[in-house]
Amino acid sequence: MDHSESVSAGTGIDHGVVDVVLIGGGIMSATLGALLARLQPDWSIVVLERLGEIAGESSGPWNNAGTGHAGLCELNYMPDPGDSAKAEAIGRQFHLSRQFWAALVEGGDLPTPAPFINSTPHMDVVFGDRDVDYLRQRFATLQRSPLFSAMLYTEDPDVIRQWAPLLMDGRTDIGPIAATRYEAGTDVDFGALAQALVHAMTDRGAQVRLRHDVTRLARGADGLWTVTGRDRSGGKRFRLRSRFVFVGAGGYALKLLQKAKIPEVRGYAVFPLGAQFLRTSNPDVVAQHDAKVYSQASVGAPPMSVPHLDKRVIGGSPSLMFGPYATFSTRLLRHGRLVDLFTTIRLRNIAPLLAVGAQNLPLVRYLLGELLASRKRKFAQLKRFYPDSDPVDWELVQAGQRAQLIKPDPRRVGVLTFGTELVTGADGTIAGLLGASPGASIAPSVMIDLLATCFPERHEQWEPTLHELMPAIETRVDADQHTIDSNLDRTGRILGVA
Repeated sequence: MDHSESVSAGTGIDHGVVDVVLIGGGIMSATLGALLARLQPDWSIVVLERLGEIAGESSGPWNNAGTGHAGLCELNYMPDPGDSAKAEAIGRQFHLSRQFWAALVEGGDLPTPAPFINSTPHMDVVFGDRDVDYLRQRFATLQRSPLFSAMLYTEDPDVIRQWAPLLMDGRTDIGPIAATRYEAGTDVDFGALAQALVHAMTDRGAQVRLRHDVTRLARGADGLWTVTGRDRSGGKRFRLRSRFVFVGAGGYALKLLQKAKIPEVRGYAVFPLGAQFLRTSNPDVVAQHDAKVYSQASVGAPPMSVPHLDKRVIGGSPSLMFGPYATFSTRLLRHGRLVDLFTTIRLRNIAPLLAVGAQNLPLVRYLLGELLASRKRKFAQLKRFYPDSDPVDWELVQAGQRAQLIKPDPRRVGVLTFGTELVTGADGTIAGLLGASPGASIAPSVMIDLLATCFPERHEQWEPTLHELMPAIETRVDADQHTIDSNLDRTGRILGVA
């Protein structure tokens, strides 16, 4: 695509032509915008966000667990304990994220000390012979990779008590138990990070338009995209034209890509999943738990529903969260509409939708069980992790809404996916992000792929800056143990999590 006729960021967005429109004010748009503002400072960038704040949906701090996903504790990334390929890939991507954030802190684009990331060890804990055997094999496999060589393993209840006292205090019938621990894990406030990235973007000339709800995308004969919608502040319509559009609108992404009529999403559908968490800010409880502790998902539960007890630090205040408890709504965003799901249904995706329902009956039963579960039953799940927990200390909070991607499949008609997928139009003038986990944690890696796909003519020009921001693009961060350790040490010192 040709951006030779760039216009300034000061050009009015109703009649002028801008270089880039970012739909959605979450971590994905913020990451792409921050990258482009560094790579191409003469381009005009406009962010359109339907809410009155940046990162008000899935990127918000209480709408996700804040795990800096690096393959350290997420057992769903490694169902086969002998196959670490996915966990390693995600680990490498998260190291890339650390490099990007650290580079922006060094360059003054992000504040220092970085308020959005905190050192929080990552742990697994499993119960029973079968799961202990699984975790033992998983640990042995991961130990062969420099990414995970610092991980610790134990089947000793006393050691687990030292690592996470809440897990063991009051536990009378211990039985077979095992745990892993990785000290250099992190807790990330992706809402604060997205806001800081957008601030950095605007400092470099980008515009942000809050309460701007995009309702239509159309490409003209001249190759430019016309983006139209409604200003929710006063009800007025807005219209602007852009050379490139990124749809980072979370659950609304598929709906907007469908409106853009790009063939790449034909047959795609979404399955909305929400979540609730139990949360406590009782300082006596919080002081006893300094980790993110994951375990195995219930039978039939989706991979993103692995139970975990997490230390969170939001705005400098520590809390604990436990969950998730699955919820269901036809809304595709937490602040969406009940009709959202139905607006995405097309003739081409009805069959994949029905096929996924028939193929995932255990998931359907799991969701029904979760929806019917009483608070007492939900609290019993926390008791399995934290036997001495007191219901008085905990409140049930609603988290974000996820739109899991359903894709056409030649053998199964349709398949439900739980990853993150970048979709780009064939001509590279539009792209969007679908799916969920690991999502925010690997946003810089996703955006590097987007830049390579949508702006190939700029690759040579941008390459030196990209390598300066993220050296792991050129040299694999897990090439050897020294490289991993050096990256952890350097980025940790800059980000304040060493």
